[in-house]
Amino acid sequence: MRFGVLGPLTVWTDSGSVVPVPGAKVRALLADLLVDAGQPVSADRLVDDIWAEDPPGNPAGTLAAKASQLRRALEDAETGGRDLVVSPPPGYRLATADVDALRFRALLADARETSDTATRVRVLAEAVGLWRGPAFADFRDAAFTQAAIAQLEELRLVAVEELAEARLALGEYREVAGDLTTFVAAHPLRERLRAAQLRALYGAGRQAEALDGYEDLRRRLADELGVDPSPELVELQRSLLAQDPALAAPRPQPVVRRRTSNIPAQRTELIGRDADLGELGRAVAESRLVSLTGPGGVGKTRLALAAAASAAERFPDGTWLVELAPLQPTATDEAGWLAEEVAQVSGVRAAEDGPADPVEALGEALADKHLLLVLDNCEHVVDHAADLAEHLLGAVPNLHVLATSREPLRLPGEEIVPLQPLCVPAADTSFNDLAQSHAVRLFVSRARASARDFVLDADNADAVATLCRRLDGIPLALELAATRVRALDVHEMVSRLDDRFRLLATGHRGAPPRQQTLMAMIDWSWGLLDDTERAVLRRLAIHPGGCALEAAETVCAATASAGEDGHLDTATVVDVVARLVDRSLVQQSGRRYRLLESVTAFSLDRLAEAGEDVAARRAHHAYYLALAERAAPELHGADQQRWLGRLDAEDANLRAALDGFVRDADADSALRLVHALAWYWLLRGRSGMARRWVDAALELGGSARHRAPVLAWRLTFAFQQGDFNDAASRRNEVSAALAALDDPAVRARAEVILTCPHWTRATIRTWKPPCSRPFRRAASWATAGARRPSSWRLRNRRTAAPMWTRWRGTRRKRLARSPSWAIAGAGCRPPNGSVAWPS
Repeated sequence: MRFGVLGPLTVWTDSGSVVPVPGAKVRALLADLLVDAGQPVSADRLVDDIWAEDPPGNPAGTLAAKASQLRRALEDAETGGRDLVVSPPPGYRLATADVDALRFRALLADARETSDTATRVRVLAEAVGLWRGPAFADFRDAAFTQAAIAQLEELRLVAVEELAEARLALGEYREVAGDLTTFVAAHPLRERLRAAQLRALYGAGRQAEALDGYEDLRRRLADELGVDPSPELVELQRSLLAQDPALAAPRPQPVVRRRTSNIPAQRTELIGRDADLGELGRAVAESRLVSLTGPGGVGKTRLALAAAASAAERFPDGTWLVELAPLQPTATDEAGWLAEEVAQVSGVRAAEDGPADPVEALGEALADKHLLLVLDNCEHVVDHAADLAEHLLGAVPNLHVLATSREPLRLPGEEIVPLQPLCVPAADTSFNDLAQSHAVRLFVSRARASARDFVLDADNADAVATLCRRLDGIPLALELAATRVRALDVHEMVSRLDDRFRLLATGHRGAPPRQQTLMAMIDWSWGLLDDTERAVLRRLAIHPGGCALEAAETVCAATASAGEDGHLDTATVVDVVARLVDRSLVQQSGRRYRLLESVTAFSLDRLAEAGEDVAARRAHHAYYLALAERAAPELHGADQQRWLGRLDAEDANLRAALDGFVRDADADSALRLVHALAWYWLLRGRSGMARRWVDAALELGGSARHRAPVLAWRLTFAFQQGDFNDAASRRNEVSAALAALDDPAVRARAEVILTCPHWTRATIRTWKPPCSRPFRRAASWATAGARRPSSWRLRNRRTAAPMWTRWRGTRRKRLARSPSWAIAGAGCRPPNGSVAWPS
């Protein structure tokens, strides 16, 4: 929930809806609390501010009633809003920092710290854009807002002046001159504001107006204040009269920059890792292969991202993060699938006439690049990651690889940087030394973010130190514990941890001790959940790449424990997911939800213990099969880009579903899913991967009705890769399957390919279409009004008639380069940016 005071007092939900706050006194109470957002305000002061000279008969009771009305108004708007108005002695506090005034101050501070002019303009423009009118517009006459209004209005003018000066440095003279008109009219004696306006007018070619503006200011200062303009303004006037060239520097041309990194910006401070960050940065600069190793939850990913961000300037072709945690070796396991993931992340596309092997193709595409690859979470695919890194390091001289894993890649020239847990305080440490301990600092920082009133003092210092020692200084465990500070006292947390650690003290002998401790921490968090929350959490773990809310609702509601009624309705799932997000067990990124890696592993074990693993996987596979079949026709329509993005986001889940069907030998489901995803793979240029999945699905058998379209797609992807011999060898098989094919568009495409098994790149250039029969057939059923797929876009005879001409004319040139247009579907115009014609 967000609060706005830079204009009329307004409250919004997270979705942007305005929350009505009824009652003048209730709104006055909210305004008074927002004057000191996040800070407690005494009841006596609130009574004096709201009722002034006419207090009620029972001030404390009346104030409590108004506070209760405010809670109800916020609660009606959004679940949890009632917790925003708290009443610590001796008054009340609004427990939020999401206030536009605080955001404005933070942006102003950020702008002053940056040295890049364009960045400063962007940040200052965002800050000024938060203003919707005068601060506390509907409480400007209230005494309790006067100081806050004066301060905010002054900061607003300072922001406007700094923004104008930054824009002038970029040469935006005309724009600044127009934007400052209103502010100068309201504050005619403000010299810094006038100076910016004068420079803008002169730079815009309005020298006379600039001189008139200076004369107006000089006269006003003399008449109203009896003073002269400042020496800086006098010097500016002389420059205007002398037409100093520096006042109107040429406007710089905008520079279009290519995206060179996908390293996400971090939201929290990296605590206790300064030495580790320096060591890792040195290793990345000096060694081409660095492995950052350590136990789960120790913070390998966080440190690797910080090192990559700090080293970005040394790699002009980019720093790219490849997240391997959602990926699993598949039933069609080959060395190329990991190379395809790297190519997709870095935006590299292999040459059309390049090697067929994805690993070799990626090496050729990156041969002249100077970049850093961060391979994150390699432990479950360590052999594949090692093979790919070894090949790329040999093929790309200026490539550096930073891998995070629980074990090294074990390659020649590899520099291993082990990451240890944070330092924990000893039992006899003094209070000052304890407060400086890295583990304690991390816990206190995260606990204060969860509960703003949490402080480390002599009363809880020993309990915090014990907590950090028992959690072995593992950052993930400390952060999970810190989220409970709002509900549990630290001493109570220590007593609960004692029980859980004794219970799990004898874990598997082969497991590292710190991994056992981390599992104990997760099990303790698990113990705080009710049965419904546990069911949803363990069922969410079945999604390897995270999921959208719709998927969470469907899969969690469709899964039930073996031998019992464990079904949940979708409304319950939505509510529980929100609670799990609040408890930091589920991470939210935009509209997607995911579990931490360690929490996922723990939850999958609980899923198996509950007897739900088989049912959950079936529900997961069924949902993503339905999603792919729902998306297939949309990829031919106006909403194509949105569905492409959605399928991109669900790539890991779609692969898991397809791999599950292959492993379970569910031939028809595998064929259906391959058929639904075929056009998506073609648009994304993933012919190699598509061909492997098609072969895997066809090897299972299946009904003729489902095999026929997949066989046709098999020929499509073979031609896309230039493999004409494979198409010729399958001619009889596809011909026999066409009898069961009920999709005219797919049938026509297959017939085109079947007529050309002898094609080569040399003969294509002199080719005259021998395929008039299938195209005349397609045109005839199209113009006869037969039911047809949207991909052909044959609406009437007028659109069907030019089809033959296209094949003989302009399209023939593209076909001479590659048969990809023919196999993509006659008369189907490829979407812009989706399929690049090869050269």
